[in-house]
Amino acid sequence: MLSGPPAESADPAAPVGPDDAAPDRRRIAVPVLLTALVAGALAVLVALSGAGFMARDTGELRIPGAGLTTLLRAVLFAALALHLGELAATGLIRPVRGRPGTAVRGWSTHASLAGAAAAAGQIVLLAAVSDLGITETYGTREGGLLLLVANGLVLAAGCAATRRPRLALAPLAVVIGAEALRAHPEAYSPVAGAALTVVHLTAASLWTGGLLYVLRTMWLWRDSPVAARALLGRYARLAVWLYVALAVTGTLSALRRLPVDVVFTSAYGRTLLVKLALMVVVSALAVAARRRLSRDADPAVTRRLARREQAVLALVVLVSAVLTVVPDPHWLSTR
Repeated sequence: MLSGPPAESADPAAPVGPDDAAPDRRRIAVPVLLTALVAGALAVLVALSGAGFMARDTGELRIPGAGLTTLLRAVLFAALALHLGELAATGLIRPVRGRPGTAVRGWSTHASLAGAAAAAGQIVLLAAVSDLGITETYGTREGGLLLLVANGLVLAAGCAATRRPRLALAPLAVVIGAEALRAHPEAYSPVAGAALTVVHLTAASLWTGGLLYVLRTMWLWRDSPVAARALLGRYARLAVWLYVALAVTGTLSALRRLPVDVVFTSAYGRTLLVKLALMVVVSALAVAARRRLSRDADPAVTRRLARREQAVLALVVLVSAVLTVVPDPHWLSTR
C-alpha cells in the first residue's frame, strides 16, 4: 500500500511560506502595539499634567490651558522633526553603495498636516482662554504667528506630496522662524532668543526625525547589513554637528533666560533640569552606539542602542513642549 504525503515537513531547512510566517508576525506585532499604546497614553498624561506639576509650590501664576497647549506643541514639534528628518535622511541614503532598491514609506505629508492641525488647535484654544473671536485672535501677535505656522505646514505637506519634496524646505523654514518668534515675546533681547531657537529647533528636528527615518530604513535593509551600517555611519557623522549645535544654543538660551537663583524654584528651571538629565542619557546612548558601530560589523546591536536613543529623544521633545508653556522665570528672580 502506498503511503500518502506527510502531514507536515520534518525538514528544519524547509522554506517557510507566508502562512507559516504570519503567526510570527502577529506575535511580534501585538506586544509592539501594546507598548505603543502604553507609551502614547503616558505621553498624553505627561503633556497634560507636566506644566502644572513643575509649577507646584513655585508661586507662579497658573497658565490657562497649559496641558492642552503642551500636547499640541508636542505634536507640532514631532511634525517638524518627522518632515525635516525625512528630507535630511533621504539625502544620506542616496550615496550609500549597494543599497537595496526598496525605500520606507514617507510620513512627511501626514506629519505636516497633523502639525497644521495642532497649530490650528492652539489658535482655537487661544481664542477660548482670551475670550476672543477667531478673527480677533488672528490679530494678536501669537495668533498671527500660529496662523503662519499652520499655513506653512499645509504648504509643506503639499510639497511633500509632489515629485519635488525638497520644495518643502522653504515653508518649513518659515514655520521654524514663526515658532521661534512666538516663543520669545519677552522684552529682553527677543531677537537673540529667536535666533538661538531657530538653530536649536532645526538641529533637534534633524537629529530626532533623521534618526527615526534611518532606523526605519535599516530595518527594511536588515538583509543588507553593509548598506545599513554605511547609512548609520553617515547619519552618525551628521549627528555630531547637530549635537554641537544643540549643546551651544541650549547652553546660551539657558544662560540668557534662567536666573541662577530660581533654578530649583521655578517651573522653567525644574523642567530644564529634567531635559538636561534626559540629554545626558541620550548622549551616553549615542556615544555607545557610535563606538559599537566602529567595532562591530553587525549593525543589529548598534540599531538596538539607536532605538533606545530614539525613545529618549521622544521624551526630550515632550519635555521641550512643556518648557515652552511654563512661565518666564525672570519675575521670580530676586536680582
